[in-house]
Amino acid sequence: MKFPLKKNRYELSPLLSLLAAVLLAGFYTVLCLCLQPGSYFAVSGVQLLQLPVLLVLNALPIGLTLLAGAFLLRNVFWSAALTGTLWCVLSIANRIKIECRDEPVFPRDFYLLKEVGSAVSDYDIQWPWVHIAIVLLCAAALVVAGYCITCRLPKLRGIKESVLRVGGAAVSVLILVLLILTVYASNSLYTLFRVSNDYYVPSVFNEMGFPYCFCHHFTTYLVERPTGYDRREAEAWDSAEAAASAENKAVHVIMVMNEAFSDLTDWEGFAYTETNDPLAAFHALQTSGNAFSGHIVVPNFAAGTANTEFDVLTGMQTQFIGAGTTSAMRAVNRNLDSLHRVFRDAGYDTSYVHPGDDWFYNRENVLRWFGAEETQFVDEMSDPDYKGRWVTDVSLVELIRQRFDASVSNGQKVFSYITTIQNHMSYTTDKYGEGYQYPPVETTLSLSDDVASLLSVYIEGIRDADAMLGLLADTFSASDEPVVLAFFGDHLPYLGDNRIGYQELNSDAALTEDQAENRFSAYETPYIVWANEAAAQELDWENAVSALELPDRISSSFFGQVILELTGRSDDSPWFSWLGELRRELPVVQPAACLTADGDTVPRAELSEEHQQLIRKLHRWSYYKLTQKELDE
Repeated sequence: MKFPLKKNRYELSPLLSLLAAVLLAGFYTVLCLCLQPGSYFAVSGVQLLQLPVLLVLNALPIGLTLLAGAFLLRNVFWSAALTGTLWCVLSIANRIKIECRDEPVFPRDFYLLKEVGSAVSDYDIQWPWVHIAIVLLCAAALVVAGYCITCRLPKLRGIKESVLRVGGAAVSVLILVLLILTVYASNSLYTLFRVSNDYYVPSVFNEMGFPYCFCHHFTTYLVERPTGYDRREAEAWDSAEAAASAENKAVHVIMVMNEAFSDLTDWEGFAYTETNDPLAAFHALQTSGNAFSGHIVVPNFAAGTANTEFDVLTGMQTQFIGAGTTSAMRAVNRNLDSLHRVFRDAGYDTSYVHPGDDWFYNRENVLRWFGAEETQFVDEMSDPDYKGRWVTDVSLVELIRQRFDASVSNGQKVFSYITTIQNHMSYTTDKYGEGYQYPPVETTLSLSDDVASLLSVYIEGIRDADAMLGLLADTFSASDEPVVLAFFGDHLPYLGDNRIGYQELNSDAALTEDQAENRFSAYETPYIVWANEAAAQELDWENAVSALELPDRISSSFFGQVILELTGRSDDSPWFSWLGELRRELPVVQPAACLTADGDTVPRAELSEEHQQLIRKLHRWSYYKLTQKELDE
């Protein structure tokens, strides 16, 4: 079939073709930035020094893909229609994902096709039809332009046009790949730009631009090989015979990781009494006799629920996965040792419950790799109760009870890990619906209206979390089955940009780690482990707790080991057995500093050689388990 306009087509010179490519790349860069949910230019336009650099960093990926397409198609307009539309589609997908689930689009999402389908089917998506129409109209106009205008490639002696086209496209792609591996991979460059909140990834994407951030994350979530790693050495550690195990105790174990749970209302400056204590059940259990409590030091500040989940369940630490890794779950792609697997191998009915979506953080696959026999997400919950847009903590109690009763009736012990969602940010007054009345914050401090509002919403969630804890304790107190309940927080709440809420609360969490008196303050969340009477007798409670040798603070990666040791299962695997030894030497292991058995906080670089060796072993062993150890399903 002959091209109908072939005789009338105008041919651009190579120089004009290049100029057209630059202009079209610039146009699509601006269009992609305008498609984001936040106002990129309103935020970054104030920062005049960094704006031009960010524009270039956002334009280069679009320009180089456009140039590659222009070589192959020999038409800069058709290439712009194709590659520009592709970048716009990604930008629209990023907008939708942020609006639906408060998370941007990452390159690794392409490996999770089910995630895309689930997101489309599960959410009432507000499609940006105006933006979609603009993208389609631009593409159509460029297709028409391409029918009328073609491009002339430069003539090089001895090189055929086909070779030039393929070679030009290959060079363009190669340059882009090299830039992604160098410039875009640079964390120092990425963190150089000022943003309103370093910890809130959607905000970073909005303020720095989607194309740049998307390319930066090609090199995140990578598992970095530790210096001095020897696979045979790690295999020997992992296959070593565990020490003689203590007697396994046949008790049910329920672990509840409560979203943003904290004991913030116990901090100095709050004025709650016994009559209006938001943590009444928590405090009552602390003094009940069959409980111990303290704080876990988690991987992230004001975010990172899945990272705490990863650390608690596997005993590994997010910090050792890689310098650019912000989500441990996304680095998992194989079966791993975990609490689920230990209890499953002991004949327990193991489950994971979360009133969110199975695709988020790829949890459905990851929990299967962890060894959970059953998972239950919001789409499998029968008519869950909502408070605002979140499934309530209290409504999960009945679900936990039903699952527990079903397992008991089948003659099985239960290990269940529940991750709640109700007290998820943002803590705006419309969180639980327009007109919801929040009790005022009881404080002796002078708080700004904005911070007081944030706290009133957040503390309402704490009341509901505490109510959940109280109901669970009441439920299992009435049971003849031996039950151990662990209840803890995943991270501190996000209380405004620049940690303004923590500043007004005069908290160390507002300071950098080297400025704070308590270097772990921004990462500490409370925990309580409680046993009903049947479990306390089964475990010989006082002696079992005393044998744990627990300080007030431990790393969240040791918390799962504590539960295993309490129930006589820590020595069921060499890994968890060794973690118990490490915990007694270094109760807290963080990137900047560690807590020693003597109670001293020591910067990592100043640790003794013996302690440095322990941390190196932790890193190397974790790498082996995460990347090379083979486990049957």
